[in-house]
Amino acid sequence: MVVLLDFVSLLVLLNSACSMVLGEMESPIVNLTLDPRKRILSWNSRRTVTQQTCTIATPLDPDTSQEPQVGNNDTYFCSFPNAVLHRGATLTVNATSEGQEFSEELAFNNSGKEGSGAQNLSCVIYNIRLMNCSWTRGPAAPADVRYQLYTWTSLHGNVSECSHYILDSAGTRVGCHFDELGEGHTTDDYFFLVNGTSSNTDIPFLDFPSVNGPRLEKYNPPANLTVKDNVSHYVIRWDAPAMRYSLSNSVLCYALDIQKMGSFSKREPGSPGSGD
Repeated sequence: MVVLLDFVSLLVLLNSACSMVLGEMESPIVNLTLDPRKRILSWNSRRTVTQQTCTIATPLDPDTSQEPQVGNNDTYFCSFPNAVLHRGATLTVNATSEGQEFSEELAFNNSGKEGSGAQNLSCVIYNIRLMNCSWTRGPAAPADVRYQLYTWTSLHGNVSECSHYILDSAGTRVGCHFDELGEGHTTDDYFFLVNGTSSNTDIPFLDFPSVNGPRLEKYNPPANLTVKDNVSHYVIRWDAPAMRYSLSNSVLCYALDIQKMGSFSKREPGSPGSGD
């Protein structure tokens, strides 16, 4: 009887081992995490994989897939720098190991009371080193909501919080003034995030894809405008305004608003750069 029981136990063990080999292997993907600020998805593999891909799916945007990179300590990661996460996201890693395919999914949620987060963020750079940002208060925001604006210029760079907030009549932060941006480069990419706090509820954050610096700059009017009468025609000249980011003559254009006594305003295209 004892021999029979041992034989039955051996069959059970063999069947269990066969099941593990045939279709019940543990997924090699472990420690799947997302850094929402850097938009980096990372994970470890508990054994050798021959192929991996990662995908991010967010509302209103097409899915983005890529092959992962390998970091320190055999950590794999995928970077999605232009992903917008405030509407939530689903991130998936697919891997092939020992001839079998595996998939692990991570759901990211932007927790907080709907309608309480900041809305309509816009920023403008002016006078070379200054920048103003503004946003509107969420329609469902509690009375004590306190918004914070953070900005950085690279995924791995330092994060700076606004140091000069602009308040509305109720004392709510609805804007920020930056009085020193440092040196500018045409490759500047700005990242912005507005989150919030309240003693009554969680406040969802608001984030955006990166914005190239030149797209944010607002230019002053041209300087040193002069008009000369050459009898047959007028020669109008001006100096280009001081700019944080250099632009080619094919990009920066002017428009002349010519008004004569007793006539309507007439707009004329101006040549790029200083000219007539």
